[in-house]
Amino acid sequence: MRNLRAAPQTPERRGAVWLLSLILLLVAGCGPAPGGLQSLDGKPLRTGGKILVVNYWAEWCAPCREEIPELNTFYKAHKADVLVLGINFDQLPAEQVQHQADNFGIEFPLLATAPEGRWGQPMPQVLPSTLIIDRRGQWRRTLVGPQSAESLAAAVAAIGEEN
Repeated sequence: MRNLRAAPQTPERRGAVWLLSLILLLVAGCGPAPGGLQSLDGKPLRTGGKILVVNYWAEWCAPCREEIPELNTFYKAHKADVLVLGINFDQLPAEQVQHQADNFGIEFPLLATAPEGRWGQPMPQVLPSTLIIDRRGQWRRTLVGPQSAESLAAAVAAIGEEN
């Protein structure tokens, strides 16, 4: 059997190992957090401690057009405690989604991709659909059809009472 010995620890070798370790740490820290949500512009979204209102919409969905101003109103009034997020149902390229969002007047953050299965829920088949996610990241409810700022506030208040 061969005698395998470790290479001697020279200052150059220790320096090289240290430099390689530093590079690996820097590279590993450059991307979004694993499992994190990313906005349409590629930035990580901070969701910790907030209730999430996750709305699926599409350009061709007439009820979605009705609902967007209500979501904007709700978002502005509750953004300290609640994060409203939009997801384009058709999963179009970011430029197209942004163009549609601008035409709709969407003022809340949009997700780059649908977080399929993230909250144990499949992609909705009816639009608009809105998922309510509690502060711990657990799905609590799905609202189907256009919502008002008042119905969203009631759904969020009910989640707050459960926790």
